[in-house]
Amino acid sequence: MANPNETRSRLCLIEDDEIIGESLTDRFRLEGFDVDWCRTGVEARAALAAHRHAVVISDIRLPDCNGGDLFLDLLASAPMLPPFLFMTAFGSIDRAVELIKAGAADYITKPFDPDALIAKVRALAEGYGARQPLASAEVLGVSPAMRRIAESLPRLARHADSLLITGESGVGKEHVARLFHRYAAGPQAPFVAVNCAAIPDTLLEAELFGYEKGAFTGATKARRGYFEQAGGGTVFLDEIGDMPLSMQAKLLRVLQEHRLQRLGGEAPLAVEFHLVCATHCDLRAMVDEGRFRDDLYYRIHVIHLRIPPLRERREDIPWFVHHFVDAFNRAHPEEKRRIDPRTEEALTRYAWPGNVRELKHAVERACILSPGPLLGADAFFGEGLDAGPDQPPPSRPLADYLMDCERDYLHMVLEQHGGHMTRTAEALGITRKTLWEKLRRLGLQA
Repeated sequence: MANPNETRSRLCLIEDDEIIGESLTDRFRLEGFDVDWCRTGVEARAALAAHRHAVVISDIRLPDCNGGDLFLDLLASAPMLPPFLFMTAFGSIDRAVELIKAGAADYITKPFDPDALIAKVRALAEGYGARQPLASAEVLGVSPAMRRIAESLPRLARHADSLLITGESGVGKEHVARLFHRYAAGPQAPFVAVNCAAIPDTLLEAELFGYEKGAFTGATKARRGYFEQAGGGTVFLDEIGDMPLSMQAKLLRVLQEHRLQRLGGEAPLAVEFHLVCATHCDLRAMVDEGRFRDDLYYRIHVIHLRIPPLRERREDIPWFVHHFVDAFNRAHPEEKRRIDPRTEEALTRYAWPGNVRELKHAVERACILSPGPLLGADAFFGEGLDAGPDQPPPSRPLADYLMDCERDYLHMVLEQHGGHMTRTAEALGITRKTLWEKLRRLGLQA
């Protein structure tokens, strides 16, 4: 419940459905927000002009206009637009993805979990003014697969005390684990990450459960293990498939009883924690082969999330590229790197066997090594990285490609002239009115 002494953030809800609009308005007010509920685009324009809003939550289909077109029109004329969160049906996801690329903060698919919507709105409201919509911890990607995972986590965190995450190396399993932890235990609670493959078998028990002074040679003082350190928070066991069988039995007992005994200790200790396990291995096959305990498998397999590799969600690749470039530009404001649309096509064709981790390193390397602001293909593929002729480019109309090229060029000329509309129009050889129309159509702002 909000503190009555604190200033309440104001939301703009654009929704023509009376039932949805009324229920969301009531819920937002219970959560401590003031709400301007608008049924049409005309009402929304008036409300946005009259008040400062922390977040705008908008349906895409409105009775007098399209919510996406309303956003793009406002974006072309408003210098400081609040973050837009779109509510969309599954069939309109492509439109929502286009709006995110144009500058919208996020979207959520109907039917949605109200708690997930509240969490997204609260995160955007707290970060308003930072101008980092893609850096929100709640955003995992724009692909339907990653949206479903992101939207399910608040519900899972309310009802589950353990979670199993599988996927190839580099897909972002720890990032999902940390988001689950934020919902389940809160950002202030401890999050203890343990790489089971990086700890020698002889030390794993002492690291996990701790030890008393004198328990073994070199134990000069007592030490709390990772489970004790995570009291009230989350233990993240990465690469649990590499845990030895002898240790699996001891772990199962702790998970069942929420009690552990330090090495050299006599009395068991009660511990409270959430557990997230992750692995790139096929645990079911390991159980069949006798390399993983079936009772532990069924204990941690209650809730299972599979994170697909990037090659199965290629629409996330350009989103991540822009996200990483934006992060570099924020850290180095004098650089101002940009992606050539042709390079974006090549990056989308590449399979990225190292997934998000490989993509992030490639973007960072390109930003550092590129001699100019425009990141071309040479910056990414100049060291032997091959986009792969066996991977055809995704089907894309020529008009969309040309629009991307035009958007990138206008962005560059605007930057060269400090966003000054008249000088930019003169440099391009067009009128100021034509420039405004192009900026509106392309989702750019001066």
